[in-house]
Amino acid sequence: MRNTNVLISGASIAGPALAHWLIRYGFAVTVVERAPSLRLGGQAVDFKGATHRTVLSRMGILDDVRRLQTGGSDQEIVDAAGRRLTVIPGEFTGGDVEITRGDLSRLLYERTAPACEYVFGDSITSLTETRDGVHVTFERAAPRTFDLVVGADGIHSNVRRLAFGPEEEFVRFLGHYYALVETGLDFGEPAKMYNEPGRMVAVGGTKAPAFFVFASEALEYDRYDAEQQKKLLGRAYAGMGWRVPEIMDAVRDAREVYFDSLSQVRIDRYSQGRLVLLGDAAYGNTLGGFGTGLAVVGAYVLAGELAAAGGDHRAAFAEYERQFRPYAKIAKNGNAGPFLAPGSPAKMRLRNWTFKYGFLLGLMLKVTDKFATDIKLRSYEQVMR
Repeated sequence: MRNTNVLISGASIAGPALAHWLIRYGFAVTVVERAPSLRLGGQAVDFKGATHRTVLSRMGILDDVRRLQTGGSDQEIVDAAGRRLTVIPGEFTGGDVEITRGDLSRLLYERTAPACEYVFGDSITSLTETRDGVHVTFERAAPRTFDLVVGADGIHSNVRRLAFGPEEEFVRFLGHYYALVETGLDFGEPAKMYNEPGRMVAVGGTKAPAFFVFASEALEYDRYDAEQQKKLLGRAYAGMGWRVPEIMDAVRDAREVYFDSLSQVRIDRYSQGRLVLLGDAAYGNTLGGFGTGLAVVGAYVLAGELAAAGGDHRAAFAEYERQFRPYAKIAKNGNAGPFLAPGSPAKMRLRNWTFKYGFLLGLMLKVTDKFATDIKLRSYEQVMR
């Protein structure tokens, strides 16, 4: 085995999932994460279909994921008076099994931390590929050389920017923004969603943070300035009905806000030399419903191909792309913004009808299951340590 010293950028889902497999195959893994610690909490994520379940089972975490699942509860769409218009069933929002992003991140971290070096509060500043490795400099730590570097650092990937080029060359804005805010308000069960044209807010239920989606032109803002993001939300939701004024009062007092654009990544190749992209950095589509499944399955394939190729990164990266690009096509063209925040009353009614008529919902579930299982998984047991 060669090229066994691997640096992964990103400690959310894709990075630790990859670390899990690489450790089992005998690689030495370092994970660097800009945040000072694990980012816990956040919205629920879900897994769909036999492919996702198979990978979780082979990882040995399926039972733990089920133990920590949120339940995939129903959500009511209400009007301005709080009257129920329709119900989004839990099987649509929660897939086969639903878990908060924070719980999944912690589970993967706990499984890998004993055999993996985690470096929090630091970030890569440069990547220089040589004949024998990649020389890496960091904001805080001393420079080091690794055999391979993996960008598993999200849709705004630092590794992709350093290795492939500016973000604007690969990330396409989809005309909407979203936010997650821990408001401290209790709306009980079931969760409730309220729409006005181009705006949506969802509260309550197992997805604890208040969830916002709104249509907008591209905004200029600091991704790390929570107070600025609160003001942007306040302007976007000014004058909205139902209980939104009460929610926005709580937003102003919230300690943390996660605010970002709905965007998708379009890139011609996942790798360049000794550098490779995984998860949202390579095939992200915000709120598309497949991001976590793609990250976990992608980690399984990438690690397995590296092990099967004896560490030959050229062969492994090519096979990872050959297998995975057709599977990741689900993230290519979808846009959840118009579905979550329809732009007119007529479009809102049309979206609601989807959940009133069982055959439409059944068709949507059948299509998503097809996409989630559209890959033939190889077994890499023969290369286990």
